[in-house]
Formats: sequence, structure tokens, C-alpha cells
Amino acid sequence: MGSVFTLALFLFVAPLEPLELLQIELQDQVFAIMDREDYTLPFSGVPLVDPDRLEQLIEQVAQQVYQPPINAQISPGGAILPEKMGRALDRRHFAREVYDFFYGKGSNKLEVRLQAVHPKVDRTLLEQVRKKTIGFYITYYNSGNKNRSHNIKLASTAINNYIVLPGEVFSFNKVVGKRTRAKGYLDAPIIVRGELSEGIGGGICQVSSTLYNAVDKAGLHIIERYSHSRNVAYVPPGRDATVSWYGPDFVFQNKYAYPILVRAGSGGGSMYVSIHSFPEIEYEPRHVPSVRNQTPEEGPAPILDESSLTID
Repeated sequence: MGSVFTLALFLFVAPLEPLELLQIELQDQVFAIMDREDYTLPFSGVPLVDPDRLEQLIEQVAQQVYQPPINAQISPGGAILPEKMGRALDRRHFAREVYDFFYGKGSNKLEVRLQAVHPKVDRTLLEQVRKKTIGFYITYYNSGNKNRSHNIKLASTAINNYIVLPGEVFSFNKVVGKRTRAKGYLDAPIIVRGELSEGIGGGICQVSSTLYNAVDKAGLHIIERYSHSRNVAYVPPGRDATVSWYGPDFVFQNKYAYPILVRAGSGGGSMYVSIHSFPEIEYEPRHVPSVRNQTPEEGPAPILDESSLTID
């Protein structure tokens, strides 16, 4: 039989041979059949398990039964939504049961054993990490540009409620992910003085730049940050952080002894990022210049030369 992972429907078209077929069950429901012959190395003499084929089977079962944990979250109204446990395959138990079956020591029925997967953030951690604000920054945009506003909101939501543990590194590209139409990002091309913005996902550089200034204000360790080739309108000169999926990233590290929480949101022509932590944290704030209220999106920012201005 050539199939590595035979569906349970096979039970209805062929009888179960106790010595050749292993019935794999989850919560008393059959969802796969393992044919002993398919997992035997092609050698004469004593039959041996093919470890590569077995590893493929384990990986397929693991993917089917996996449910990711859900972190505790802060709702838009400020309430804490509790965490939810996830589940994963107990790989060692599964492999042991397969070997027992293969060498005639075990049953021809294998009940999949699951392990609990704990979320990274639970309610107790979230209650403490949000108590002290150590960094805050706000920028403005033209809410009339619907596509760009939409992209800013998507990227803001992606980084909202994100916990960075002590010593942990935060990568904007990894956290936000690739900006694609499938994920809801829209075209937002803006050309100012001959320079083109990102296109799909145009506007997310305002999110990364706002995050950079809040993080810098909180005194966190900046690992990777790049400026645009020209000044942008939504932050002061030199205070931007350009990002691109196949190019620049914005990366920082939590150098403090306590976790930090990133909060972000947008609407009505402005977006903010705030950084929070435990009340006991001793941090080293930095001075960061603010922006003027309601910086126009398609016009020159004050004190900038119009020929050097671009928006993305």
C-alpha cells in the first residue's frame, strides 16, 4: 500500500488486520490507519522500522492535533481577557506505542496522547506588566487616505498587546509578518517629489517609526534601524524606521529585568504606541523629539525642504 497516511475510511473497504494495521485514535475517534508494511525497511531477515517514514507520520499527526495557545489580551475597553491553553502531540509516547506495535508487543490501537501548551502571557503577567508606562509616542496621518489608514490599523493591531520578555528580541517584520493582500493589506502608493512608497501595505513605516520612537524613549536597546533615503512628514528628520519584508527591519531588545508590553492603536488621523512594564522597573528614559499635531500627509513638514520629502 503506497499511502503513508491512510484515512479512516479505509476501515470500511478492508478488514483490519491486527498484525499489519495500526488504528490511530483521538478521543475515541479513528482518524488514521498505519500499515506496518509501509514503515518497514526493505531488508531481508528481521524487519526494522523505517525511522524517516515514522518521523513523517509523527509530523503529520502532530500538525493535525496541534492547537496553539492564546495569550491573555487587553480588550479595547481595558479589560483583561484570560488566556487559553493549547495542545500538542506527545511525540515520545506516540513513537513508543508505534514501536511496541511494530515489534508485536503492543496493541493494534493507539490512542493519541496530548500535552498541554501554555501561553506565553497569562492574566497574572498582563495585570502587572501594564501598570507603569515607560514610553509613549504619537504620530498623525491623513485619515482621508482610506487604504493607507487601513494598513496602519492592521499593522498597529499586529503589534498591540505584544509582550517582550527580559533579554528577548523584537523584530517588526517577524511580529507583523509579510504584508500581503491575503492578510488584508491594500495598495497605498504615494509619490511625493518623485519617490514611490511601499505599495502593498503602504503606511506601515509610520507604524514602525512610531514604535521606534516609543521604544527609544523607554531606553530599550535598538539593534537594527534604518532611515528612509529622504525625510518623511510624520516624524522629525532622522527619527524614522523604514521596514520592508525583503529589506530593512526594525529590531530592539528588552534589556531590562522585567517584561515589557507594547500597546498600539490608530484611528481618526493619529496612531500611538506605548511601552509598559512592572511598577518595580528601573529604566533609563531618553529624550525623543515629538511631532507637531496633525502633520499633513501629502505636504511638506515644517523646516523641511519640499524636494527632500517622501511619505510611506
